[in-house]
Amino acid sequence: MAKGKQAAGQKGKNSGGEKESDGKKGGGKLKPANSIKVRHILCEKHGKVMEAMAKLKEENMRFDKVAELYSEDKAKAGGSLGWMARGSMVGTFQDAAFALQTSTCDKPIFTDPPVKTNFGYHIIMVEERK
Repeated sequence: MAKGKQAAGQKGKNSGGEKESDGKKGGGKLKPANSIKVRHILCEKHGKVMEAMAKLKEENMRFDKVAELYSEDKAKAGGSLGWMARGSMVGTFQDAAFALQTSTCDKPIFTDPPVKTNFGYHIIMVEERK
């Protein structure tokens, strides 16, 4: 079971833009954190979450805009969940979220493939760590 640690949504540095990190975390130098400022896109159906993933990867849409269009939870305001402490999230969501590097909505680094929990399928990005 992959936990979705790839930086597949990153664009810019190479001509292809999508496969800058082949299965490894970007620089591997994540600072230890007890809290993260996290955004997500939650979809109950796998097909819908893959549509959202396509918008991020192929159309390079901003993460917050895709969240407003596709996310099916209370975090519709750009997908923001705010600051979340370690231990306050579902296991697989937490593992994936704390493994991500920080990024911005216009150049997001997100979980690919989406993370499956009892709530549905999540595409996760992290804005800050502390």
